[in-house]
Amino acid sequence: MTLKLLDISEINMTNESRRGFIGKAFGAVAGVGAVASLVAMKRTWDPLPSVMSAGFTTVDVSSLVENKLEIVVWRGKPIFLLKYSAAMKPTEGRNVKIGDHYFSVMIGLCTHLGCIPAYRPDTKDFKCACHGGEFTADGVNVFGPPPRPLDIPPFKIDGTTLVLGEEGEEYKKLTAKA
Repeated sequence: MTLKLLDISEINMTNESRRGFIGKAFGAVAGVGAVASLVAMKRTWDPLPSVMSAGFTTVDVSSLVENKLEIVVWRGKPIFLLKYSAAMKPTEGRNVKIGDHYFSVMIGLCTHLGCIPAYRPDTKDFKCACHGGEFTADGVNVFGPPPRPLDIPPFKIDGTTLVLGEEGEEYKKLTAKA
């Protein structure tokens, strides 16, 4: 029977291969943890499905009646849609032409304290009952404490359909003039 003596270099090789394995295993676990963390962060940055579904509202404006205010809810805010009659004069930079008619599209919250102004069809203007603020039919403040005109929501026109929540060319033209 022969005894084989271990060489010290063989022992070092075994220790080095163990260290290499442990290092690679630790690297793999760290990599999986990093990927899982990135996936979790991305999921928290994505909007909730309820927010995504509330993002766009479509309105067919062909059925709107002249000089009658229509109110649509978009993201919890009242949106005023007003179809101009032939007697009403549109203001450049505040109205949009869809087909042969002009329309006012604005967020129906007073810019003073957030009240909802009432439309008066006989005088063709808006009156805020809280502090007496008055706006023209196109949402421009003319009297009282409101500091600026009614805000215009982002919208896009697709034929006779108004898509609220998406910035189209018409919206960009209106906001560029404001």
